[in-house]
Amino acid sequence: MRALRVLWRVVDIVMAALMFAMIALVFANVVLRYGFSSGFRPSIELSRLGFVWLVMLGAAVLLRRNEHLAVAEFSERLFPSAVPVLRRLCYAVIAVAVLMLFWGSFTQMNANWNNISQLTGLPSALLYLSGVVSGALMAFIALVRIVDPDALHEPGDRPHGETRT
Repeated sequence: MRALRVLWRVVDIVMAALMFAMIALVFANVVLRYGFSSGFRPSIELSRLGFVWLVMLGAAVLLRRNEHLAVAEFSERLFPSAVPVLRRLCYAVIAVAVLMLFWGSFTQMNANWNNISQLTGLPSALLYLSGVVSGALMAFIALVRIVDPDALHEPGDRPHGETRT
């Protein structure tokens, strides 16, 4: 369990670093463009790459914290005894969807390792690698929660069904 806490802490730190780098790149590019009539061309592509990674890692973090979009009012009010089964069924559907994300991203990543960007010199496979990483993280979460829907929670995470005010 400690290893998982360290993993999620590292993911949080990576997301914060990506956000800082994106802000710095865009700000520097705006200052260079409007102040000095030049610019840092790779900043657009690097900030886009950072944004893709931020979104994909953020999706995994939100799934783990139960802060993703879920409409549970109907099932909890109409079928309260069926909620544990329905929750497991939802995680099974999530597992299938993120495994498709993982497989599609993995295929595209392997196909694009030799496709090098003209501006940054980085392979375009790095975009698809974000889908592989987040798909694997979300598949792990979904598969564990099929067995135990309340697993992988940290102190301060929202339990299922609890809403924020």
